[in-house]
Amino acid sequence: MTAPLDPATVIARFIDRVAQYDPGPDADPVAAVGVRTAYGEAAFRMSDHVVRAMCRALEAYRDPEDRGTCIDCGSHRLDENLHCRDCGRLHGILGEVIAQHARRVASENDLHPDEHRS
Repeated sequence: MTAPLDPATVIARFIDRVAQYDPGPDADPVAAVGVRTAYGEAAFRMSDHVVRAMCRALEAYRDPEDRGTCIDCGSHRLDENLHCRDCGRLHGILGEVIAQHARRVASENDLHPDEHRS
């Protein structure tokens, strides 16, 4: 299990890291962000430089669980093996190989319905 994160601490550290590069450190803040969690409350006044950096960081974020979209049902719930948790479709190279094999077996069964292949 991962250690819990304190959002206020994470934001404060982010501001500290970014603010040192602010070309106008004495300018008035342009935004305020408040955070209320089980750990408590905090409010942060931010410069334009920090707000832009935070927006870029949030825009760039990609969830580690994001493995794409199922081409059959449109779900975003693909597991680490690219198996759709909603409809069962298997994606990726392995999924394509299995699908091709299934089509080939089905085609062979259509041509020879009385024969059983192993």
